[in-house]
Amino acid sequence: MSLAEPPAEPQTGPSPAGPAADGPSDDAPSRPPLAQDWRRIARMGAIGAIGQIFVSLSNMPVKLDGRAIIEGVLSLGYLSLVVLPLAAGSRVGHQIRREGVPFHRPGAYEVIGGAACGALVGGGLSLLAVLIANFDLREPLVHWSPILADLLAFNRGTAFAVLIWLAIGTAIGAVGGLMRVMPPVARRVLWTMVLTLFGSAVLESLTTDLAEGMGIEGIVDWFYAPRGGLTITGAIALAAGSGVLAFVARGRIKGAKARIDSLEGPARNRAHLGLILATAAALVILPMFAGKLTNELLANVGLFVLLALGLNIVVGLAGILDLGYVAFFAVGSYSAAVLTAATSPKIHPELPWFVALIGVVVLTGLVGLFIGAPVIRMRGDYLAIVTLGFGEIIRLLFLSDWLSGWFGGSQGITNIPGAEIFGLATVAGTDPRSVFYLVLAFCAVAIYGSWRLERSRIGRAWMAVREDETVAEAMGINTVNVKLLAFVVGAVLGSFSGAIFSAKVGSVFPASFLILVSIVILVVVIFGGMGNIVGVIAGSAVLIGVLGGPKQPGLLAEFSEFKLLIYGALLVWMMLARPEGLIPSVRRTRELHQEELAQDAWLRGQTEDDHDGNGEAQS
Repeated sequence: MSLAEPPAEPQTGPSPAGPAADGPSDDAPSRPPLAQDWRRIARMGAIGAIGQIFVSLSNMPVKLDGRAIIEGVLSLGYLSLVVLPLAAGSRVGHQIRREGVPFHRPGAYEVIGGAACGALVGGGLSLLAVLIANFDLREPLVHWSPILADLLAFNRGTAFAVLIWLAIGTAIGAVGGLMRVMPPVARRVLWTMVLTLFGSAVLESLTTDLAEGMGIEGIVDWFYAPRGGLTITGAIALAAGSGVLAFVARGRIKGAKARIDSLEGPARNRAHLGLILATAAALVILPMFAGKLTNELLANVGLFVLLALGLNIVVGLAGILDLGYVAFFAVGSYSAAVLTAATSPKIHPELPWFVALIGVVVLTGLVGLFIGAPVIRMRGDYLAIVTLGFGEIIRLLFLSDWLSGWFGGSQGITNIPGAEIFGLATVAGTDPRSVFYLVLAFCAVAIYGSWRLERSRIGRAWMAVREDETVAEAMGINTVNVKLLAFVVGAVLGSFSGAIFSAKVGSVFPASFLILVSIVILVVVIFGGMGNIVGVIAGSAVLIGVLGGPKQPGLLAEFSEFKLLIYGALLVWMMLARPEGLIPSVRRTRELHQEELAQDAWLRGQTEDDHDGNGEAQS
């Protein structure tokens, strides 16, 4: 090699890992189709088969079978049974792409491996069908029933169930492996089509409600069947339209985002302001065409957005794992009820709602100081356990007979008046649209306050404490005061949601403030993206809007008894696959993937050194 010739580039891919990074590469060598890692296939297939049996015995397929995705073709119940073979078939061919690590070109190897893994996963349902037909285990397993057997067999017998699920598992697993082979454009188009069909089916009630408000229900009726689900023609039209749009718009969204990110100074501020105003206009106009059910759903999502924004300050920015955050929600609700309701047991000043809100903020801030002061010097798991205890203590105090003269005990406080808006209107639960607008106004205040705090000196101090409290203290940050301030700010934002909740519902009871509320809010923050305001909002919209809250229904009411199972599965998946969240902040992503980036840099330096050495030796 001469000095004039550049050294050959190593056969490596870009640093990001994951399915999106896998695609055909003409430079990389392919693997022999039958040289499979059969141990890996057997392990993943067995895990998938156990997962299939667990999902079936949870009665999820039977319960969800009544919700159609495409009329007469696919229901939500059967969809829950084909997700695992697809995921296993795709995952078994996954390659970690790192700088300096050889990468093999996807091909028949991935398809055959996916088909084999999918067959094992489908075999779990085949085995379950045989067991249900020959053994009666309904006493320990309550969902071990002929209804499940008929669903697995498509009402055609056990032998058919065995064969059909082996075939379905093999085919779906092969599709998962084939997705590794597809070019990125084709894969993007396919995923867009699938997500469009699923999203259209999930948003059916919302779409029909808005269509009636806009007077275009005739068009929507063409897409949806009378008994629910997409019609076949409507599904074909939506899939084709979304596929064409995905192909035409490929790269344009990322390009527009990159152009906005490349802007600086006033130009970037104007671009962000335009996006914010467009979003605000959509949120103001949308409820005008929606019915009561949709506005009720939007109001519930908004309340959880407020709670999640407050917990995001505590957990996402300051790194304090607070499992008792529901205490601030409860204090805000009870404080507003005591200050505004005439039925409050001992004191009933009947203050106007906005005047009472000042007292609510002060009382909740003091409670934040009271809870934070004794536990603020703790770290990690100890802090989480103590905050969990304080959250339960607050609920039990409201429930106790000792304070029943103040808060009503188990009877709670009823007949709470709505929130009067400067004498112009009264916001109550009977008008969900007005509740949503009130929640939207407080969300705007909370978003702006969170954004300003994150970019302030105190925000940088919070993030320093989150990254390494010992180093932050050594750098001169008063970690005690900083963490206490995080508790107080999070408590105030939680009290806003509590005050609106009491005015919306018209009554408060201790049963509304179970520790489960704290867990759900924490899942929302983790799923959306800790430390990122947009991620927190997206997490609330997806989880609360689709699945529902602890006691609030979502768009998929069929998931009511499975929502906690899905919350847990999502939390485990996010921790393993995407710990930074759905829409992460740049800083958080760098924190979590710092070791991977350092490894990539080291390998890249080693590769460059090797090439430099080879070039000098050959020259």
